Amino acid sequence: MPSAFQFQCHLVLIFLAASKGETRYLEVRDAGEDEPFLLLSEDLKRELSAGQIYRRSLRCIDMLSIEGQFTFTAEQPQLHCATFFIGEPEELITIDYDFVNIDCQRGDFLKVFDGWILKGEKFPSSLDHPLPTSQRYVDFCESGNIQRSIRSSQNVAMIFFRIHQPGNGFTITVKKNANLFPCNVISQTPSGRFTMVIPHQNRNCSFSIIYPVVIKISDLILGHLNGLFLKKPSAGCAGVGDFVELLGGTGLDPSKMFPLADLCHSFHGSAQMKIGCDNTVLRMVSSGKHINRVTFEYHQLDLQETENRKENSIEEFCFPSI
Repeated sequence: MPSAFQFQCHLVLIFLAASKGETRYLEVRDAGEDEPFLLLSEDLKRELSAGQIYRRSLRCIDMLSIEGQFTFTAEQPQLHCATFFIGEPEELITIDYDFVNIDCQRGDFLKVFDGWILKGEKFPSSLDHPLPTSQRYVDFCESGNIQRSIRSSQNVAMIFFRIHQPGNGFTITVKKNANLFPCNVISQTPSGRFTMVIPHQNRNCSFSIIYPVVIKISDLILGHLNGLFLKKPSAGCAGVGDFVELLGGTGLDPSKMFPLADLCHSFHGSAQMKIGCDNTVLRMVSSGKHINRVTFEYHQLDLQETENRKENSIEEFCFPSI
């Protein structure tokens, strides 16, 4: 693999390797129907816009970014399987059980997780999700017909399943729903622009970009004076109540990442930072006393940008990992 996990891993290999403890990094690239990260062709978009339902089979390790009906049928015992779902930042995901034929008594299971979990690291983290971890799992073998429709709290969700008997399996329908105030988000792409708004809510929201990036904050409204501070052991914004922090690391869970910078006060202008970590997170902490808003844009960091410093950039981080 190129220098230090250079974010070019294929998604199937990621999760297969993750189960063996070898890696945990994501890739988004062009893909066809047989790729786990399904990006739509223009022809398929036109067909789906005409009201047709997209259908295909699931693999043991899979990823979906599209609505449709998906079926898994075991051809052999499948003991460690997972499907990862991702939508646009302003979308929630609903998973409906259409048909389930598994043997719960024999040890089969089919569980939905509200978010993503990989090697014990969760997104959103336990600090940022409204539910305790135990309530983020919905086990079909426990709920049965009681809960056959599950909606995520953010733009990502996943299912775990184990099926011993060949021929057994399940069919699910995946739908997207609008989310007026997106909170926790994993970006599908290595570049983009986003505005996060927390309207008088006491909650924490994280935007995760699973690439080394240049991130530029152009507008921050917290109801305070101007200012920006680098994270130091004896300083920070913890006592302010409303602030934004930038985090970097190699895993999925923001609570386990390294704090890079705190933005404690409102400003209009531009604050840019180069973060060479495998995962970059912008996290807003809100006390609920204000309508907090932050607008930022980001793009994938390349080698040339690591060599060319800009005057309006804060100190760079994580470059040894590139």
